[in-house]
Amino acid sequence: MSKATIDDVAALAGVSIKTVSRVVNKEPNVRQVTREKVLAAVAQLDYRPNASARSLAGNRSYVLGLLYGTPSANYILDVQVGVLNLCRPQGYDLLIHPCVYRDENLVEDIVELVRQKRIDGVILTPPLTDHMEVLSELERLEVPFVRIAPTLNKELSPYVETNDQEAAYDMTGQLIAMGHRDIAFITGHPDHRAVAKRFDGYQAALKDRGIPFRPDLVENGLNSFASGEVCARRLLGRQPRPTAIFAANDDMAAAVMMVAHQQGIRIPDELSVAGFDDTPVAYQLWPALTTVRQPVQQMARKAAELLLKRLKGKDVPLPVGVLSSSLILRDSTGPLSGVAGS
Repeated sequence: MSKATIDDVAALAGVSIKTVSRVVNKEPNVRQVTREKVLAAVAQLDYRPNASARSLAGNRSYVLGLLYGTPSANYILDVQVGVLNLCRPQGYDLLIHPCVYRDENLVEDIVELVRQKRIDGVILTPPLTDHMEVLSELERLEVPFVRIAPTLNKELSPYVETNDQEAAYDMTGQLIAMGHRDIAFITGHPDHRAVAKRFDGYQAALKDRGIPFRPDLVENGLNSFASGEVCARRLLGRQPRPTAIFAANDDMAAAVMMVAHQQGIRIPDELSVAGFDDTPVAYQLWPALTTVRQPVQQMARKAAELLLKRLKGKDVPLPVGVLSSSLILRDSTGPLSGVAGS
């Protein structure tokens, strides 16, 4: 049996080839009755559009680019799932490309990627969302882009973000409400400005509750488990040691818990530990990790939705709304008891 062609679909539906193309490519301004006739013909004939022909006819590749820097593996996996859940049903493929933020050839590499793969549009994750040279080149190439959690020049493009600062403020407040005053903080990678908002929230919560900010209770992490371990050993080696440690992501919080277990420090009786993101590691640990749940998949899906709107010529007004994070209280935090360092 020969493969059905677009001409066959047009003949069966009683419409033009152009109309069939518009329906298959999910373009707007097709009457619903006509759309249904075409889709019924597509189903009856089991018509499968040729991807190459579709691309050439529309002067598009139907490929989106997802560019990311150095987030945790769980974070980027959630982003991928969120984007794929939306772009695949819309007939778009996704090219996932890791980037090194401080690479001197970063801009040139991205330009080459976009040109070679004929990428229709780009989704940027932190820290690339705030890389002004990359953004300028994408604008010059007239490649539509959407950003996840930008902190600079938000008027440049549609974006999606969450309330990092507010969520960190609430988590710090929760620890204070449990009686903790010596609360340490492990910051995220310095290139990730969005993660830096979590440190801002921590400081604001201390200030609003009259607790002095202590630089000696802050260690600079890099979002990785290894960096969290180094920071934890420094913090837990101090006398008196902190009664609570809030890490800017779950991987570093997991490292804190490992070091505490190694040193015989009971969690949460002698040390409360909190993280941020609610990645799978948060509930795989013992005790389960108190953390902030970021709506990462929903943010990624929204970013893909905004990008597809831009590609279809629809207006995407700014600002774009914030998707809220939420506190997830588990067994790694508890009321202050005993004396730290004893």
